[in-house]
Amino acid sequence: METLFNFLLGLHIAGGAAGLISGTINMIRKKGDIRHKKTGKIFFRTMLLAGLTALVLASIHPNQFLFTIGIFTLYMLGSGYRYLYLRAQQPQANWIDWSLSIFMIVFGLLFFAQGVQNLLHNNYFGIALFVFGGIGLSMSMNDIRFYRGKVRSKNFWLRGHIARMCGTYIASLTAFLVVNIHFLPALLIWLLPTVIITPLIVKWSRKYEKA
Repeated sequence: METLFNFLLGLHIAGGAAGLISGTINMIRKKGDIRHKKTGKIFFRTMLLAGLTALVLASIHPNQFLFTIGIFTLYMLGSGYRYLYLRAQQPQANWIDWSLSIFMIVFGLLFFAQGVQNLLHNNYFGIALFVFGGIGLSMSMNDIRFYRGKVRSKNFWLRGHIARMCGTYIASLTAFLVVNIHFLPALLIWLLPTVIITPLIVKWSRKYEKA
């Protein structure tokens, strides 16, 4: 079992590192051109590997942080990718889209419940669980509004794609900082990427809000 764990850990580290590098490139350079799309494919594949291996690793050796990041990554990555296919104003969402949203609603509620339990035991990771759960629930409810044709902005699919891919990047950067930065308070490390990148998501989303 330890051999399997170490092998999967190596895959997880490789996928996370490649995802962080490709994600950083797409965060800072021009959006929407051919290079962006090619780098985005690398980001998707490597973060999918990182997210799936995170869940397996957290199952072999229980790790609440790794499990939370894995769930958050898979929802953000999957829904962000699917939004590229939902470009119509009243999209025909299929079972994959609904499953991703319901998946996040269920785990978002579980994150809140775990957050309460953690705080009752003076574990301040509970605050991070509230943040990740709240973001996931908010986005999944927006998914459902979009699927039902309740969103009027014709570029909502683009805003959704941007927000969710940035959310995946937040998960990647958070995991990297938690593993490698030890001289700052843990709660600060857990939340710092969210605090820094969320204003960028809002800025980019507003750019297309009235389009």
